[in-house]
Amino acid sequence: MSEPDSNPFSQDYATARSRFIEKATKIGAKRFELQLSATGPDNLPLSIDIALIGNPNPTQVLLHCSGIHGVEGFAGSAIQLDLMDKLPTLPDQAAIVFVHVLNPFGMSWIRRVNESNVDLNRNFLAETESYSGVPEAYTALNPMLNPESKPGFDFFLLRTLGSIRKHGYNSLKQAIVGGQYGFQNGLFYGGSKLEEGPSKYKQWLSETLSGAQSVVAVDIHSGLGKYGEDTLLVEGGPGDALYDELHENFGPRVAPWDPEESVAYAIRGGHSSGVSQALPNAKVHFVTQEFGTLAPLKVLHALREENRWHHWGEGHTHHRSKTKILGAFRPNSKKWQTAVLGRGREVALQACRLAFANSDLATSG
Repeated sequence: MSEPDSNPFSQDYATARSRFIEKATKIGAKRFELQLSATGPDNLPLSIDIALIGNPNPTQVLLHCSGIHGVEGFAGSAIQLDLMDKLPTLPDQAAIVFVHVLNPFGMSWIRRVNESNVDLNRNFLAETESYSGVPEAYTALNPMLNPESKPGFDFFLLRTLGSIRKHGYNSLKQAIVGGQYGFQNGLFYGGSKLEEGPSKYKQWLSETLSGAQSVVAVDIHSGLGKYGEDTLLVEGGPGDALYDELHENFGPRVAPWDPEESVAYAIRGGHSSGVSQALPNAKVHFVTQEFGTLAPLKVLHALREENRWHHWGEGHTHHRSKTKILGAFRPNSKKWQTAVLGRGREVALQACRLAFANSDLATSG
């Protein structure tokens, strides 16, 4: 990262996509473009771009994903670009699949959600689940979380601290960010149906990776945890066989999706559910690699103000709320970016070892 041109952190979605396609082509990856109806600034076409390296019909897969939360895609994109510069040598039946920016609308417009205001990491509900339900505490807090006005000072932090004292931090965190299916213009809205991007992505997974037996997925996020440190969020908890296996492979940064035990919270309709639905015959290990940035209330405030600007301001023009949300999910710090790239590579290689456990794997190429 000594020279600006070598920094894999891109300044915008269009640049990130162009660099991803260029690198994927250079290394001879099989490329796929899942075209979407939504457009970016200046009618920029948007697509979920996928690069498959290795066996085109693999039984063992590392599935590495970025950008399901739009503006969080800068970190995941940078890790993917860095990984493509030095790939591990793959066993004959194995493949690495890079899914570049699952929510290109959000990344291009500097939003966490897609064109329907949907949080795509709450959108992968099972066929038997209903897109309905709002936590009681969220309903009570909705006027404060989603005011129908342009961004402006309104004592949000003080009011939130009062709510924390009343309800408790962990309970409030779970109620607010776990997902809701009632307030369409609100934060953490899970949608009313499976969105176009997730639908096309699931179809691609089921068609292209139908022969996969072992899949280790690493999904890159930012915004939770200590600045510059990553947490590896997985299903279950200590004593569960899958949890213990992942803890043994990835080490002490593994933590459960539990507000009482980690920086995270329980969610419905998460990305991991979508992968498991699409690949019912594979053993799927799903790891969410979450890189910390700012204090939680500062991140929430940044999300709130950007959401206000989008719905009640002039959402398709630049505003200080866009700068703040970008700072909350992609800090402009060389130290932070270096830490992200280092741990991003380390975890990806650990994931390869787990995915290809029954094969000989060289960790450098």
